[in-house]
Amino acid sequence: MNTYRQLVKDKIKDLLREDLGYGDVTSEALIPADQMARARLFFKEPGVASGLMEASIVFELLGCAVETLAMDGDAVEPAQTLMEVEGPAAAILSGERTALNIVGRMAGIATVTARIVEEVNEASPGTRVAATRKTLPGLRDLDKRAVEHGGGDTHRFRLDDCVLIKDNHLELVPSVTEAVLRAREAVSFTKKIEVEVSSLEMAEEAALAGAEIIMFDNMAPSEIRRCLAALEESGLRTGFIYEASGGITPENAAEYAASGVDVISLGALTHSVRSLDVKLEIEMV
Repeated sequence: MNTYRQLVKDKIKDLLREDLGYGDVTSEALIPADQMARARLFFKEPGVASGLMEASIVFELLGCAVETLAMDGDAVEPAQTLMEVEGPAAAILSGERTALNIVGRMAGIATVTARIVEEVNEASPGTRVAATRKTLPGLRDLDKRAVEHGGGDTHRFRLDDCVLIKDNHLELVPSVTEAVLRAREAVSFTKKIEVEVSSLEMAEEAALAGAEIIMFDNMAPSEIRRCLAALEESGLRTGFIYEASGGITPENAAEYAASGVDVISLGALTHSVRSLDVKLEIEMV
């Protein structure tokens, strides 16, 4: 069994419990237990499919048969059937909102990510578009998976993925150099070290101290461009990953990418997503 599918199944059980409570009193009151039905899921607007695997789990947990007619990550058109569900009518209705909430949110993330990735690639081929940890609590796995479906990079899933030394850490440590040295001594060689910087001097110090990734935080694209030019002159550009973050939006992402960084990361992929308009149409069998 797909490992992700197995792991996410328990999460979806929790989402169903949240919505079902002790049962769907409306469907139980109106629909005979032996009434069978079929339904189709589709978008009412163009977008990038995401969340179809998760939606299929919703209906399968409720005893329905599911056929998925598109792949997560596909660009799809309005009214295109993405999934067909067949089973007890009351079960389909009970899972409808949970499935639509999942697909709508994930497809919204995937769609905006795909648009930004396309614009960034035009401005700076090879620059990665990454998410942040500004995800909905409890749904990070789904949010990050949706970013992948849109062609983006997940960045860190959790605090144990890599060392990221931020401004608040540096308030409590004597220097960037000391912070990097402490991290290198304390963590495995398999963990990369990233440092958030706000000036050329900090970037140079981080590179010389041995950080692998250097993040320009809340710096204008023009300032980042000047820093990268200076780092090139001092021999500290090659061999390091330079990331821009902070203040990046879907509207200015391409401008930041054109500054010459290797990665741009923006919380807007997940923290302020607009769900796609998704619908489930049902009919009696």
